[in-house]
Amino acid sequence: MPSHGVSGVKGALAGSIQERAYRTYFPVFSFVWKDAGTGETPAFLAEIFERVFPLYGYAGSVYASSQAAAGVFGVDGASPGLSEDEETPAQDEGVLEAENDLIEAVKRENENGNQEETDASDAEPEFAEAKKADSVNMTELSDFDTLVSRFYAVDSTTYIDREQLNIKKLTEKDMSLAQKDASKPQILIYHTHSQEGFADSAAGDDATTIMGVGERLAEILREKYGYNVIHHMGKYDVESRDHAYSNAEPGLEAVLAENPSIEVIIDLHRDEVPEERRLVTEVGGRQTAQFMFFNGLSRTTRTGEIEYLKNPYLEENLAFSFQMQRVSCEYYPGITRKIYLKGYRYNMHYRGKTLLIELGAQNNTLEEAMNACDPLAHILHLVLSGEE
Repeated sequence: MPSHGVSGVKGALAGSIQERAYRTYFPVFSFVWKDAGTGETPAFLAEIFERVFPLYGYAGSVYASSQAAAGVFGVDGASPGLSEDEETPAQDEGVLEAENDLIEAVKRENENGNQEETDASDAEPEFAEAKKADSVNMTELSDFDTLVSRFYAVDSTTYIDREQLNIKKLTEKDMSLAQKDASKPQILIYHTHSQEGFADSAAGDDATTIMGVGERLAEILREKYGYNVIHHMGKYDVESRDHAYSNAEPGLEAVLAENPSIEVIIDLHRDEVPEERRLVTEVGGRQTAQFMFFNGLSRTTRTGEIEYLKNPYLEENLAFSFQMQRVSCEYYPGITRKIYLKGYRYNMHYRGKTLLIELGAQNNTLEEAMNACDPLAHILHLVLSGEE
């Protein structure tokens, strides 16, 4: 069976290799070709084969050289051939082994190519900043009940009034950074609840918990948007969550005393929801954890104003979370849940630009949580830069 797939190789070795390769990868064509009894490989099949497996064409030149060196071919390159009664010489054992090696190499090349294509198709697309997709109607939100119903979830332990949730106050407060250059720290990220993990977090590995997500957020803010960010890695809930907020106060105060230039504080958490609920949306083709802004009001329905938990920055806190929520709705619809209002202070009294963020929940994957850092950083940049 003469070979057309390897130029200059017409001996038994090349024919055997080609026949076995065709049987392996083109069984139907191989059957038809053999049954036809022409003794010739269809040219189109040889061409297809060499295009699909370029290694085969390359191997031809290698095998031609090796056979010439071994004396299998004559001086002019012609094969001495074998009569149909002659058996393959004993030294052909090595030839058969080489033949098998080539077939395996072709198989591996094919498998690797398929795997690369699969990996490329499975890879998530790169994050791209969204353009404004919608505009919040501020006129409608001037109605208190409409504002609360669309933007807020009020915990049963507290209450809010028209004076505090006034659309004019919420929108007119300037939440952009006063310190535009990044020569000194501008943003502090920390975690009151450092032990919060995700569905696939690894025990004992902080990089797979909310602390790892905080580092990812800090990295994007630094590298993409040019902010000077401190990521404080203090742990205040290791033994118990009960006093985590009071435990965190000395650490926060120390960081702020050392870095008085800090204007923005982000306390990054991970929420907990019923297992059947999934806080996930799609952003630019990527599965992304939803997040929620949270405000403490220092008042409860039972006690009224909590005098020992005064917060001089309450109005600024509320304006900051509202502006973040509005930009989220306009650029990334569906990425946020409603702003949650609850009774206590939650250490939001150190700076006006303070956010407590619940990013994802216990049944989100770490990848979903990490993916949320890109749009969150973009939203924060739009507000802090004054672009929105």
